[in-house]
Amino acid sequence: MSSPTCVMTTATSRDVAFLLNGNQVRVHAPLTDATLLDFIRAQGLTGAKEGCAEGECGACAVAFVVPQDEGASAYRVANSCLVPLPCAADHEIYTVESLAERGELTEAQRVMAAGGGSQCGYCTPGFVMSLFAEHYRKGRVGPCDPMATAGNLCRCTGYRPIRDAALALGPAPAGAFLDRLGRPAPRIDRVELDSFSRPTTIAECLYTLASRPGATIIAGGSDLGVESNLRGKRWSHLISLEAIDELRDFSETATAVRLGAALPLADIERVWRAAPDALAEWLELFASPPIRNRATLGGNLATASPIGDAAPLLTALDSVVHVAGPTGRREIPLASFFVGYRRTALQPGEILTTIEIPKPFPQRLRFYKVSKRRLDDISTVAAAIAMDCDAGGRVQRARFAFGGVADTPVRVTEAEEAVTGQLWDETAVERVQRILDRALTPITDARGTREYRLQVSKSLVDKFWWETRR
Repeated sequence: MSSPTCVMTTATSRDVAFLLNGNQVRVHAPLTDATLLDFIRAQGLTGAKEGCAEGECGACAVAFVVPQDEGASAYRVANSCLVPLPCAADHEIYTVESLAERGELTEAQRVMAAGGGSQCGYCTPGFVMSLFAEHYRKGRVGPCDPMATAGNLCRCTGYRPIRDAALALGPAPAGAFLDRLGRPAPRIDRVELDSFSRPTTIAECLYTLASRPGATIIAGGSDLGVESNLRGKRWSHLISLEAIDELRDFSETATAVRLGAALPLADIERVWRAAPDALAEWLELFASPPIRNRATLGGNLATASPIGDAAPLLTALDSVVHVAGPTGRREIPLASFFVGYRRTALQPGEILTTIEIPKPFPQRLRFYKVSKRRLDDISTVAAAIAMDCDAGGRVQRARFAFGGVADTPVRVTEAEEAVTGQLWDETAVERVQRILDRALTPITDARGTREYRLQVSKSLVDKFWWETRR
């Protein structure tokens, strides 16, 4: 691939337009520090509220119409406090105010009210939007899954009546909301504003990066939204990856799985049907449903957080990241991608395009996340362990990857070499644990002490042995 020389030829405007509750709205020159939540509340649609401003509580939940299968669509809940207003361009969005028709509550609203699922009501619209999207989920059999509301917090009602409300919902009723899912989602197209771009090809993206020094890439916006809302950070120019089809691609062959760097996590769960069991367990522990609906693997890796959930598992799977930049395309083993605290091997003007996971997958694979609570929390320690053994129980290949125990996610190659060719038994476990004592360098913070993190890491090797021993 040659240096980017693409010229943006589509006519540009200082306006963005999108559908809100079935009506087209147009916003003149929206700023990137204004959120979708700011806008909808300014229109008098005050059901969505700011609770935490970081995607933790779900009080700001709204439903996007997104592609599902060919020619069809789905409702997907997102935290509007984390969506920069320009990112709403071309989308179709519904707030809680749209659900009642001619004074009749939709079923998600009705069961919440009937079951006493609301007291102060501050969080209720967010719960309702999550229940609404789950109610209309394609392929759902039986009652709604209460875990669909895992991204919503209630501070006064208690969760039993809310859970009961979910379990009281049966099949989605006929009507306009169900009919809408039989038609395609809106096409997300190019946008060019003074402080925001949304290219449709990688070449356009690289051209914009080169022509706008200091521009920042945004995918799902989970981190950038928090930086803006809570830390007051501002960017001279944001470049959204949402409209680049190549970055949202998925393919699987006999030799590898390729995941587009901007493919939302919720879509990975939907399209990768033959994924290892450990991947489903990992996704369940990865933030909350509204976050997974927009967050991407590429974003989670590019932020280079030492406690990011993606790095340990993908490292244990020997993943490779594909990168595009001014001088062409290249591949980087994920184990070499993190070069320091919050720093990666990406060069100026480069973007992640694809995460490639080679096959065959390991015979034994586990992902462990230790945190203060099971769901929707930050890791104290994360670990992924992969292993292949021969018929006699000798290790042919081993991978030990950890997060939360150093400045970067780490793969402990010394431990891998120490057990390769050896029986995988309690002696081998002890050998690995001794190596971890000197290889891991955790810190003490609010989530755990250095000593605790080290002991947890060693105990996870024990846990892996007990769970996978033959």
